[in-house]
Amino acid sequence: MSALGIMDLFCGTGGFSYGFTKYKGMFETVCGIDILKEPAMTAKLNHESAIIINEDIRKIRPSEVKATLDKNNQKVDIIIGGPPCQGFSSIRPFRSSQEDDPRNNLFEQFALFVNYFRPKAFVLENVVGLATYKNGQTIEVIQECFLNLGYDTEWMILNSANFGVPQKRERLIMIGVEKGVAIKFPKPTHYFNGKTIGYKDKSKMLLVEHNLFDNHLPNALTVMDAISDLPYLNSGEKAIEYDKPPLNKYQAERRNGSSSLLLHESTNHSPKMLEIIQHSGSNIDCIPKHLITSGFSSSYSRLEANEPAVTITVNFVHPASNKCIHPYQNRALTPREGARIQSFDDTFQFYGNRSQIVKQIGNAVPPMLGKAIAESIAVMLGLEKEVQAISSTPA
Repeated sequence: MSALGIMDLFCGTGGFSYGFTKYKGMFETVCGIDILKEPAMTAKLNHESAIIINEDIRKIRPSEVKATLDKNNQKVDIIIGGPPCQGFSSIRPFRSSQEDDPRNNLFEQFALFVNYFRPKAFVLENVVGLATYKNGQTIEVIQECFLNLGYDTEWMILNSANFGVPQKRERLIMIGVEKGVAIKFPKPTHYFNGKTIGYKDKSKMLLVEHNLFDNHLPNALTVMDAISDLPYLNSGEKAIEYDKPPLNKYQAERRNGSSSLLLHESTNHSPKMLEIIQHSGSNIDCIPKHLITSGFSSSYSRLEANEPAVTITVNFVHPASNKCIHPYQNRALTPREGARIQSFDDTFQFYGNRSQIVKQIGNAVPPMLGKAIAESIAVMLGLEKEVQAISSTPA
C-alpha cells in the first residue's frame, strides 16, 4: 500500500506532519502551507518531495493546489493543522464553499480545504483555551461546521508527556472523519499526573490512571532524560560535537544517526543575568528582590531535572520571560536542548538565524505527539490493528 498523503495547513516547521511520517512509513507529507518564510523553508528542508507554499492561505485557491499535486501524482488523504487563534475571533457557521471568498477567516480556510479535498480524516490542533473560548460556543460552531460538511468530530485535550515527549505541553486535538467511521484517540504510552492547565470536564481530557494499564506504563520522560548527553556549556559557549554516547533510548532515537551536533549554543548572558541565574530555583521567589523589578511567577526559574519540562515557549533562551534555565548549568537552554524537549530529531534541519529558529521550535507541535496521533488515524482507517492497552481486570 502506498503512503497516505498529508496536507499540513499552517504548517510552520512541518513538525506535526514530520511526526506522522515517522509512523511506520504509512504517511508522507505532500503539501504544506505557511505564511512565514523561515518556517516554510524549514518545512521544505525536511519534506523534500512535498509542495511547500509560502503564502497567506486566504490568497490560495485549493483548485490551484490540487492542479499542482495532480502534476506530481500526489493526492491528499489526511489534512492536519493548527489555525492561529485569531482565526476563531469572528467564527460563524461555514457560509461559502467558494474557494476565493475574501470573507473567509483562517479557520474557514481550514474548513474550505477540508471541504474541497474531502480527506479520509483531518486533525485540527490548537491551544487548550479554544475549549472555553466564548464559553464553549466557538468549538460547538466548529463541530457544527464540519457536521454540515459531512464529517463527524470529537475533541480531547492531550498532554504530550503521555506520549513520550519530555514536556507537559497540553493541546486540544480535534479529529474528524467521514460519517460512520469510529473516532479513536491515541492511547498513552507514558504515565504523568503532574499539574497541568486542565479542563473542567475531565471526560474531555485523556487522563491516565496508572493501575488501569497492563504492566504499568513507564513514567513520563524528564528534562534530563532528553538532554543529559549534550555537552556542558557555560554562558555564551558552543559545542559542535557530542562528547559522550547517548545515555538512553530517547537520546539515541533523537540523534537519529547524526554525526555532528548543531544548535547547541548558549545565550551570552549579561553579568547581571548570570547573578540572577545563580540564585534561580523553581520560581521567581527564589531571586533576591533587589535583583529584579518584575516578572511572571515562572520567570528567572530553573527547569526541574526529574520532571517533564513546562511548555517550551518562543523565548526559551531568555530567562526573563519564562522557566527555561538549565536544571544544573548556569544558563538558559540552548536551541538544541529546546528541540530535544520538543522531540525533534537532531537531524531535523532548521532554516533561519538563531532567533528565528528558537521561535520555530517554540511554536511547533511536538513530532512525537504527531506520531502518536498518526497511529490512531491508522487504526481508525483500518490500516493498523489496535493495541489493547487497558486491562480488562485492573490491578
